Amino acid sequence: MLQFVHEGEAIKKKKNRCPFRACFLAADVPGAEHRDTEDQTRRSFPAGLTGDCLPGSLHRSAERGGKMMTSWLLGRRGPSGFSWSSTADQVTQGISAAGLTAIVTGASSGIGAETARTLALRGAHVVMAVRSVPAAQAVRDDVLAQAPEAKLDVMELDLSSTASVRTFASQFIARGLPLNILVNNAGVMAIPFALSKDGIEMQFATNHVGHFLLTHLLLDTMKKTSRESNVEGRIVNVSSEGHRFAYREGIRFDKINDESVYSSIGAYGQSKLANILHANELARRFKEEDVNITANSLHPGSIITNLLRHHSILDVLHRTLGKLVLKNAQQGAATTCYVALHPQVKGVSGKYFCDSNLYEPSDKAKDVGLAKRLWDFSVELIT
Repeated sequence: MLQFVHEGEAIKKKKNRCPFRACFLAADVPGAEHRDTEDQTRRSFPAGLTGDCLPGSLHRSAERGGKMMTSWLLGRRGPSGFSWSSTADQVTQGISAAGLTAIVTGASSGIGAETARTLALRGAHVVMAVRSVPAAQAVRDDVLAQAPEAKLDVMELDLSSTASVRTFASQFIARGLPLNILVNNAGVMAIPFALSKDGIEMQFATNHVGHFLLTHLLLDTMKKTSRESNVEGRIVNVSSEGHRFAYREGIRFDKINDESVYSSIGAYGQSKLANILHANELARRFKEEDVNITANSLHPGSIITNLLRHHSILDVLHRTLGKLVLKNAQQGAATTCYVALHPQVKGVSGKYFCDSNLYEPSDKAKDVGLAKRLWDFSVELIT
């Protein structure tokens, strides 16, 4: 097993991207804008996507995708010792989380449920922050049937509502529990235009603003825990390779709620880009303050979920052909659990992971100025 403390020694960045990226780009996404003249070549792409996503770049995406497909077919391991096919159980084998407390949002199904299960089986006290309490209780019961000694609590949280986020945070803090690990996992994908209860575009509200506020409200608890226990705290933002599909300008600060220029995929990419920028800015601030907490983001992989239910053609494809090449929940939760628990990630902060290895995000995701501007913009939204 690789041993390291400093980032960039044993783990090296991989600039490869999701092997199914080019295929996803080629899909005719409903609601896409169709333009005339030279922009006619963009007609199969959501409006406002970055230049890297245009048809002229498809051959480069296909080339990168081919390399990744080879890695998938051969099960090739990265520098961490893990690969595309590694499961959450495998990447945490032999690791004890006893004495740690973790919050996992969206833990009632999919990779959130698998993340909660894995952390609990490794000994962590897991708080499942969910919209559907009955669904989460069913997951909890399944885990307890497997391991009666596991510690899992279910608490209600609707990330699209700042009032719900504030209620959850106050209730958690009132319990007097420590907080070592915060997994910002929950999210929605490519939904039709809608506004949250707070009047914010729903994908941005749920995927970014809710998690930004939750993290903000729990930071003092995490800082206190890391200081008193002398154990590194970890914040894990589950992003997506979809961050590369964000609008051309990255974050549309002045048009967040503008339905006239809304693209469901572009807005999803924007929210996932925000997840990375949020983690990066947290990491920068933690370093300045000399706080013993890390913040990282990740792509869980292409997974069979119900997130594409609003795009019927893509949904049918990914539920049929996708079963042959997409990750299951156990594989999809691997990178989250790796970043949350593995000693290889000790001291690593402000990085982006995929397949339990370091990855290279988009240029926009590495824009320090954009991260700072997003932070200020987000603070205004929650105050």
